[in-house]
Amino acid sequence: MARFDKQQVLAKMAEAPMVPVFYHKDAEVAKAVVKACYDGGVRAFEFTNRGDFAHEIFAEVVKFAAKECPEMALGVGSIVEPAAASLYIQQGACFVVGPLFNPEVAKVCNRRLVPYTPGCGTVSEIGFAQETGCDLCKVFPGDVLGPKFVKGLLAPMPWSKIMVTGGVEPTEENLKGWFAAGVYCVGMGSKLFPKDKVAAGDWQYVTDKCREALDTIAKLK
Repeated sequence: MARFDKQQVLAKMAEAPMVPVFYHKDAEVAKAVVKACYDGGVRAFEFTNRGDFAHEIFAEVVKFAAKECPEMALGVGSIVEPAAASLYIQQGACFVVGPLFNPEVAKVCNRRLVPYTPGCGTVSEIGFAQETGCDLCKVFPGDVLGPKFVKGLLAPMPWSKIMVTGGVEPTEENLKGWFAAGVYCVGMGSKLFPKDKVAAGDWQYVTDKCREALDTIAKLK
């Protein structure tokens, strides 16, 4: 069962508007990354459902986070069908993110009052997702659609809460473009976790990079 409800999760994403996106087949590495992000001020973390037996890794990380990162809302990403959403919610996912919009996933999440953030690439998709109760929609892929898409969307639909993933970097220039356009929060993956830093176990680098990105966002908002 989720440790935080929909309102609490959205509040965490508003307070610390960067959601790290990460997967690793080694549970110990995943735990270390989650803790490093938490120490850097992150309060919502997306573990992606990408590898074999990813749900088993997630189950271990959830238990670890409950003890070591008590204010962290741990969610799951790369969800495309309702069965996977149900599995992860049963394991304690506080939110569900997908690369696409599947209304059947929305039903599963709504039943448990777990926020579902679907990937959308058009204004109509975002509108349809909002009709099914998606308070926060993901503009994806962000590097293809760009900040102008977000700004253009919010002009006629200012009530929309938008996360963007893909093409987000922990630099002032990049972040300024997205937050000036009006995003609610950003999702960030490989730019926070260079392969060489993960391989070396340089968790302080991850902590510092998260803190730096969040400090930059705070100045921009």
